[in-house]
Amino acid sequence: MALIVQKYGGTSMGDVDRIRRVAVRVVSAVEQGHRVAVVVSAMAGETDALAALAQEAGGEQPNPREYDVLLSTGEQKTIALLAMAIQRLGCPARSFTGAQIGMRTDAAHTRARIQSIATQRILDTLDQGTVAVIAGFQGIDDEGNLTTLGRGGSDTSAVAVAAALQADVCEIHTDVRGVYTADPNLVPGARKLDRISYEEMLEMASLGAKVLQIRSVKFAMHYDVPIHVRSTFETSEGTWVTREEDVMEGLVVSGVTYNRNEGKIRVRGLKDQPGVSARLFTPISDAGIVVDMILQNVGHDGTTDITFTVPKADWKRALQLAEQAGREIGATGVVGDDKIAKVSIVGLGMKDHAGVASKMFQVLADNSVNIQMISTSEIKISVVIDEKYLELAVRALHEAFVENGAHAPKPE
Repeated sequence: MALIVQKYGGTSMGDVDRIRRVAVRVVSAVEQGHRVAVVVSAMAGETDALAALAQEAGGEQPNPREYDVLLSTGEQKTIALLAMAIQRLGCPARSFTGAQIGMRTDAAHTRARIQSIATQRILDTLDQGTVAVIAGFQGIDDEGNLTTLGRGGSDTSAVAVAAALQADVCEIHTDVRGVYTADPNLVPGARKLDRISYEEMLEMASLGAKVLQIRSVKFAMHYDVPIHVRSTFETSEGTWVTREEDVMEGLVVSGVTYNRNEGKIRVRGLKDQPGVSARLFTPISDAGIVVDMILQNVGHDGTTDITFTVPKADWKRALQLAEQAGREIGATGVVGDDKIAKVSIVGLGMKDHAGVASKMFQVLADNSVNIQMISTSEIKISVVIDEKYLELAVRALHEAFVENGAHAPKPE
């Protein structure tokens, strides 16, 4: 008998009919002899609707505490409905808010971090043969205030619950069959991976793959929680996200990802001397803007150009701050471009396989795709290109590395 934590997202909980289908899946797991805790999101679109109401009532920046109180009601609705649906099938179930299970967080409203979970109430419920239906995305701080974890927080809630309960697996049920080698909507030849390492999944999530939220993968990796990503609407095996040593043999490149939600800024003619970069990036950091890739070119006249990327939502603000900082530190000009895309290849096999970067660059060159920026780590290579070449680049790289790619050597 396994202890299973299942998570169902907004699409899976989209309406009462879908909630009934989820109830059937939950009861099926119970009938197989498992103890089951379920973490759910709000119905699809519910959080956005609540956020719109908050802005309508409280302006563009409503009070963060009250904002969290409002947004947390979305999950409160779905836990009650799912518990009712499970009970209707003759299986005992009980719903719990984040506060009721002791999901303790810090006090950072709208982006809280989980600090601890009091597991006894959940374990007592499971020991009684009752399904625990838990609200994802929310918790409570030390002063008893409701908090939310930010977008995608239900994934993190589920993995955290699984870690606290020392569950055998955390099943992430979603609207796709698992983790694919590329976006199947973009690449017809994309295939589902049977297994992928935490490290690869973390890179893919950070580079644009939307199957799992980054914080949930970090949590799973830290606490060694096996994740099974699978479809809510099928019973087939999905993709296991697990330790590197459990991913025996795989492609040199496991996946090709993309992100078109970034903008580029280039600051020209900066003096090539200590402190200049700090003066450029400090106001951007102080504004809470996350800088992704950075490229510095050194000229022959004692000047340098610095190019960097930021999320597209912050691009205009970052451009303004860069222009202001540029004037203060003597830059000759600042230019921006929000028509870019980042394309990446990810794979554990890259660590032991020479020539991956040169092959990637040659594939892009053969398809007349110019590379504007490059960033690497041990298991990924990312390039910034013109947005209009995104689909061409992703398909070409997937064909070269996945459909026709070499396999990494088996471990000794």
